[in-house]
Amino acid sequence: MQWLELTIQTHPEAVESVSELLSTYSRDGVVIEEPYELSDDGQEYRILQGQPVIVHAYLPLDGTQEQKKQEIAQGLWHFSSIGAHFVGELQTRIVDEEDWANAWKDYYHVTHIGQRLVIRPSWREYTPKNDEVVLTLDPGMAFGTGVHPTTRMCLERVEQLVQPGMKLLDVGTGSGILALAAAKLGATHIEAIDNSSVAVESSKANAEMNGLQEQIHVVLGVLDEETAVRTAGQYDLVLANIIAHIIGSIAPQLAQVVAPDGLLVVSGIIEARRPDAEGPLLAAGLELVEEMKIDDWLALTYRKRA
Repeated sequence: MQWLELTIQTHPEAVESVSELLSTYSRDGVVIEEPYELSDDGQEYRILQGQPVIVHAYLPLDGTQEQKKQEIAQGLWHFSSIGAHFVGELQTRIVDEEDWANAWKDYYHVTHIGQRLVIRPSWREYTPKNDEVVLTLDPGMAFGTGVHPTTRMCLERVEQLVQPGMKLLDVGTGSGILALAAAKLGATHIEAIDNSSVAVESSKANAEMNGLQEQIHVVLGVLDEETAVRTAGQYDLVLANIIAHIIGSIAPQLAQVVAPDGLLVVSGIIEARRPDAEGPLLAAGLELVEEMKIDDWLALTYRKRA
């Protein structure tokens, strides 16, 4: 089988919008190629902040690809026409199945985050040093690998906040990277939820790869009112690395499931969209206790008053 590869170079602040557009048409998500420089013989890397980002998506050559390509091009034109962020020209090429299945692996390298966390893609070798905590990850296409600032900040907060024996909820788990880190750091019971079946399969596979399937329970679904009522006040720490308006829309449910005096960490928030998330969270009775920022991305930590 062959695939149509779509490639767009864009300003970092437009990555979220471009990725969301492409994900509507690409059943396996997108690949975000951030600019980086390699070190340690190519095994580690450093992201070049503020430089253009390349986003890839793949469409099967099933007779619908040209129509989808035109609709995507029209959507990209709307982004560029409003002038808020730079969005480059849509580039395409045809790739074979084998190339498609492995192309995204070139973009991921060993990543150091915080004081101890190390993200190791499953196809790369790494020997841990001292007390490093190594997460082995096979992200599949488009899910969290620790590269994006929002995931990086969430991982740093997980490292700082997780205590042995904690009960934790990861909303929008993606690859399961945050759940993996929490389990490696001592959380004993972790619920991970995502509305994407691809994400659920990826996170389950990653939990098994790390021998954490007994601590991490992954389910397909959303944090709706019924789920929030059933699990009210159960979680010492809740994580939601999504996007601002989604966080705002489920703010009451997020607040409900946090245990008294427990914490909620939300990310995926571009600074200009902060009110979309923060207003509803404060209205739900949560108190802001910490914030982190990388470029224009935010990670906010809230406490539920006892």
